[in-house]
Amino acid sequence: MAITTALTLRAVFRLALRQTEGLIGSILALLGLDLAVPDHSTLSRRAETLDVALPRPGSGPVHLLVDSTGLKLCGSGEWLLEKHGTRTRRSWRKLHIGLDADTGRIVAATLTASDVDDASQVSTLLDQAGPVASFTADGAYDQDGVYGEVARRSPGAAVIVPPRSSAVPSETAGTAPTPRDRHLRHITEHGRRSWQQASGYHWRALVEADISRFKRVIGGELRSRTDRRRRTEIALAVGALNRMLELGRPEYVRLT
Repeated sequence: MAITTALTLRAVFRLALRQTEGLIGSILALLGLDLAVPDHSTLSRRAETLDVALPRPGSGPVHLLVDSTGLKLCGSGEWLLEKHGTRTRRSWRKLHIGLDADTGRIVAATLTASDVDDASQVSTLLDQAGPVASFTADGAYDQDGVYGEVARRSPGAAVIVPPRSSAVPSETAGTAPTPRDRHLRHITEHGRRSWQQASGYHWRALVEADISRFKRVIGGELRSRTDRRRRTEIALAVGALNRMLELGRPEYVRLT
């Protein structure tokens, strides 16, 4: 628990490992607790093997909103660029998240290389999120595989993904239209804006806002040096954001 708390504070306050060690020591001193402070080397090693799982959503299916964003890698190259003006090619990773539209909680998250296709991570996100009532994402997810993955895990779930501008109906559109065919037909007959309103696609703005919140609170950089530690960093950051949401969300009570 002490390691998890320390690494969570590191993610929230954007600290180096040595700074995290000092912060934990100061907090324990203020509380008057005579406890050992994990040193920065221990924090680094434990981050490599720490298993942090996102809490599963409720028993009911969720309305899943999916998007991705890039996170820079913070390392020696960034220091050289700032200190000596050395030009380096900045590396980054891609964060994929799934948001529960009803609660605003991040229920799925995965970190990949920057060149990974967004749609290829749908299976991983669905495994974390559990059953879904709907799956909403942008045009990058307009692939047959996405529709298939959602249908395989949650039969009957709506897939709300805008077809690309070059999209054409399937061969069975006239006799057995697919959900994608129905999207295309509505867009052709009524326009894309009408389809967005009718399908509820505009709710995807919530996941864009959550990505903005992630970068404002946690930052747009990954401070860990290995991919395993970066995944731990992301999992702890997501847990902290969900906890902040619980603390700041108002409760509504009907007065009679």
